[in-house]
Amino acid sequence: MEKKLKNLALVMSGYNKSDAHPSAFILIGIPGLEAAHMWISIPFCVVYILALVGNCSLLFIIKTDSSLHEPMYLFLCMLAVADLVVCTTAVPKLLSLFWFHDREIPFEACLTQVFLIHSCSTMESGFFLAMAFDRYVAICNPLRHSAILTHTVTGRIGLAVVLRGLVLLSPHPFLLRWLPYCRNKIISHTYCEFMALIKIACAETRIRRAYSLIVAFLTGGVDFILIICSYVLILNTVFHLPSKDARLKTLGTCGSHVCVILVSYTPAFFSFLTHRFGHKVTPQVHIFVANIYLLIPPMVNPIIYGVRTKNIRNRFLKVFRFSKLIN
Repeated sequence: MEKKLKNLALVMSGYNKSDAHPSAFILIGIPGLEAAHMWISIPFCVVYILALVGNCSLLFIIKTDSSLHEPMYLFLCMLAVADLVVCTTAVPKLLSLFWFHDREIPFEACLTQVFLIHSCSTMESGFFLAMAFDRYVAICNPLRHSAILTHTVTGRIGLAVVLRGLVLLSPHPFLLRWLPYCRNKIISHTYCEFMALIKIACAETRIRRAYSLIVAFLTGGVDFILIICSYVLILNTVFHLPSKDARLKTLGTCGSHVCVILVSYTPAFFSFLTHRFGHKVTPQVHIFVANIYLLIPPMVNPIIYGVRTKNIRNRFLKVFRFSKLIN
């Protein structure tokens, strides 16, 4: 009897090491559409390349043009860096999965992916709020704009947004690391995310889900509410302007910001809500929306600001003409 108990203990010990905490997970991509992965990868790759080129060009233009060293464009640079980190963390592995059937992702790499995607997404939300605050000060208190939003204050706001993302999201990898996953190593997704790993854990996850929900509200939820409040105050100021032309011109300065907020928050909220409450939404729809959230905003943000912002557009045309003359 004692020998049997020792053997059982050895088996359980082996199980705990190899199964409870697997050395790697298996990503299956978009379930049910495995045969179309190669075709799906083409638009994903094109969008990723456009996001890289667009954001790098934006960073270069703002850095080299001193007239663009204003709070709005500095926050835009911070947003561009966060966008680059988010899409570069997920897309190369996604393309490797689609092109080479490289489904395995090491346990540590998976947790790193979770942390970088979620923390940088939180930073993006914070930068949107900072840009809304810049628009509020510029429109509601224009005479004090340069005094309030100095380069030092802008830098501190950016640092606060980064620290918030790091502090609030750093527990996520540890919460996932401490979970047992039994024999289930298959993730029905194209990349590792918090809720995808929570769903395959074989333990009680209520507290972890609650923490994730609270963090999501304290970051994206509160940011969105404050952005709405800032625009309510902006609209109140705009509607008190004496002429229609002045109202339209003032609102035009907010157009780019409103567009990027809609592009970013719409898929983000849909993905968040379907993960937690949309049990009838098919996995294919959820995974497509999650990938749209990672890919489309980083591609669209530089385009929106490049098209709608005269200074950025003119600077880009100058660089393009100069490179054309060299060739």
